[in-house]
Amino acid sequence: MTAHEQISLLRVRVTPKASATRVDRWENSVLYVRVSAAPAEGAANKAVIELVSSVLRIPKSSIRLKSGASSRDKTLEVAGLSRAELEHRIAATSG
Repeated sequence: MTAHEQISLLRVRVTPKASATRVDRWENSVLYVRVSAAPAEGAANKAVIELVSSVLRIPKSSIRLKSGASSRDKTLEVAGLSRAELEHRIAATSG
């Protein structure tokens, strides 16, 4: 991320150790996701970033964990997308 890139914040609620890694829903500006990784040694956080990267169709390097490293409630910084574009891409994926 560079100093002049547009940064949007994305709130995520994570269920770790799920049977599959997937988006559950987009509700009240929170993305609810399930990841199969356990919340140990950053594995679940890495899985969340990989999933969000796939959903938003952006590189993983454009996403940074801003807060919630050891919590189910996380805030991600997403570089290069406006808030409107971020919400549009999520809505298109989560139906």
